[in-house]
Amino acid sequence: MTSASSSPPPLPAPRDVRLRLAEPTRFGRTARRIDGAWWPRSDDLARELTGLLGVLPRAWGRISSVLVNGDTWPDCPEQMAIAGQTVHVGHTDSPTAPHTVCLLAPGRGRYDLLVVPPATTQAEADLLMERAVTQGA
Repeated sequence: MTSASSSPPPLPAPRDVRLRLAEPTRFGRTARRIDGAWWPRSDDLARELTGLLGVLPRAWGRISSVLVNGDTWPDCPEQMAIAGQTVHVGHTDSPTAPHTVCLLAPGRGRYDLLVVPPATTQAEADLLMERAVTQGA
C-alpha cells in the first residue's frame, strides 16, 4: 500500500502573476494614490502574496510588511517566510480601502495596489486595472 503525499501546489510563475504598475514619475514614484493593480487568482493570500512579491520591481526594495483588509483576507498568517525573509502581514478594517493592499519597504516607501477580486471577469479586470494605472483608481 502506498500513500500519496500532498505537496503544496506550485507557486505562481512570474508570468502568471497578474499585475499592472503605474508609470513612475521622474522621482521614481507615482503621483497618484494607487501604484498599480493586482488580480490574484485565488483568495489564498499566502500563496498569492508569494507570487506577487516575487515580481515587484527591484527599485521598490524589500517588502517587509503588508497591510490587507481583514474582511477581504480573513485567513492570512501574521507573518510569512518569502524568499528566505520574514514578511509581516497586518489587517485593517478601513471601509475606505477594502480592495487594496499596502506594501511597505523600509527606506523606500509605501506602495498601494488595487486588488481586483479573483472571480472578476477578464474584461472587467482589464478595465479596472487599466483605470487604476492611468487614473490612480
